[in-house]
Amino acid sequence: MTSLAPVVEALRDTSADLGKVRLVCDWVQYKSNFREAVDVRPILHGSTDGPAIVPLGVRDDAVEIAVDVRRSAGMSIEEVTAAVLREREDARVLLEDWGPGSRSCIWEFNARYWKDLDLWEKATGRGYEQALPGGESDARNRDTARDVIGDLFEVWDALADGDALPEELYVVELGVGNGGQAKVFLDEFRALDAEHGRNYYRRLRYLMCDYSQHVLDLAREAVSEHRAQVSTFALDATTPCASLGFMKYKVFLVYVSNVYDNLPTDEVAQLGGRTYCVQTRAYLDGTSGAEIAASAGCTTDELPALVHRLLRLGPELLAEADPARFAGVEEAVSFWRTVWDALRLDERYVPLAGLDLYDLAPSMSGELLRPLLESGADIRMHVNNGAMASFVDSLRLLHPFGRLVCHDLFVTDVQAYRSNFRGPGKYEGSVVNWVNGPLLAHVGRRSGFDVHYAPFARRTGGNIITMTAQVRD
Repeated sequence: MTSLAPVVEALRDTSADLGKVRLVCDWVQYKSNFREAVDVRPILHGSTDGPAIVPLGVRDDAVEIAVDVRRSAGMSIEEVTAAVLREREDARVLLEDWGPGSRSCIWEFNARYWKDLDLWEKATGRGYEQALPGGESDARNRDTARDVIGDLFEVWDALADGDALPEELYVVELGVGNGGQAKVFLDEFRALDAEHGRNYYRRLRYLMCDYSQHVLDLAREAVSEHRAQVSTFALDATTPCASLGFMKYKVFLVYVSNVYDNLPTDEVAQLGGRTYCVQTRAYLDGTSGAEIAASAGCTTDELPALVHRLLRLGPELLAEADPARFAGVEEAVSFWRTVWDALRLDERYVPLAGLDLYDLAPSMSGELLRPLLESGADIRMHVNNGAMASFVDSLRLLHPFGRLVCHDLFVTDVQAYRSNFRGPGKYEGSVVNWVNGPLLAHVGRRSGFDVHYAPFARRTGGNIITMTAQVRD
C-alpha cells in the first residue's frame, strides 16, 4: 500500500476513471533495465491487426500504472506519477514506432553488441563473462561437463555394442562465448575417454557455433589443442539448420548455455478476459536525449537517425564516415554506450485479433499459448519467439538417440510470471529475458520430445535451470 496509495492520490487530480486503472508493483531485480520508476501503459480496446474477438464478461481497463518498488524507495511516487501522467508524450526522443517487442531496435543494439564485442570490452576494461554472477558461465563447471559426457558414453556404448554407432560422433554447441565451455568439455572428454578405453575422442566432431565472428575467433584460440576435433560456424541461433542442415538427425548432443535468454521475444498478456500483445517503442527521456544530442553535435530531431546509423554501420565505420562528430572509434563507442544506458521502452497493450492469427514462430500458431494464458488469473508472459525457433530447429538436428541440453534462465511454472518481474534487463550491452519453460515443454511434447527441467546441479543459490530434451520413448 505504501507504493500504491500515492499513485491513487496522483490519479485523483486527473480525468482518469479509477475503475478502469490497473495498478501493478514489480521488484525489478535488474539494476540496468528499460523501465522508469513509474510507467504508464495504455490499454487499447481495438486491435491494429483487425477486429478483435471480445469474450463475454471482459474487463475493459484503460491504463496500467506500474511501479518499480526497488527504485521507488525514497521517491515521492505521487509527484513522479503526476509528472509521468502530465508529460508522458512531451520531450521524449522516440527511436521507433510502436511494434511487437521482438521487432524493437533493442535487438539491433543486442546484435551490434555481439558483432563489436571486442570494442565494448576494450571500452569497459572487462569481458562479458565477468559480468555474470560468479564471474564465469556455469557451463564451464567441470563436474557438469563430466555428467553430460557420461550420458553420451552410455548411449554410445549401447549403440557400439549393437554395431549401430556412426564413425563420426557429432556435438554442436550454440553460443560458444569465449570458448571456455568448449575447452572444459573437450578437456574432460579426452581425459574420460582415455579412462573409458573406447577411443571416442578420435571420432568426435565438435561444432562451435556463434553469431559473432569475434567470439568464434576467441573460442577457436581457446581450444587450439583440440583443433583436429573442432569446426566453427557463424550462424543465427534462431535458425541453426540454415547452416547445419547437412547435420540433420546426426547430432548426439546440442549444447546450449545462456543463449535463449538473449534472443528476441514478444510478450503477451491475458487481462480481464482479453488477450493482448505488449507493443513497445524505444525512447530516450527529454533530459538524456538533449545531453546526448549536444555531445554528438546534433539536434534531438536528428538524434534518432544518428542512433540508427550507429546500429547499421557499427562504431568503426561510423567514426570513419562522420569524423566531424566522432574523432575516432573510442568516441563512437562512448556514444553507443551512453545511448544504451539511457534507452527506455514505452509499452502499451493491444488486443490480439485471435491467437490463431498470431505467429509464435515459423509454422507455429499462437494457439499454442492458450493453455498458459487461460491458466488462471491475469498474466503477462514472454513468448520467446527467437528461443522457440532455435529450440524447434535444433531438435531437427538430433540423432534418434541424441539430446538437447540447455542451461539458462527458465521459468518452470507459469505462476512465476504472476509473481516476479522476468525481464527485459540489460547485461552489459545485451538484452536478457527469462525463458518461458512451460511453453517450450508444451511445444516439445507436441513434436514428440520429452522436455525436463532441473536446477543446475553443480551450484547452489543460482537461477540457472537445466533443460533436457530427447525423443520420447
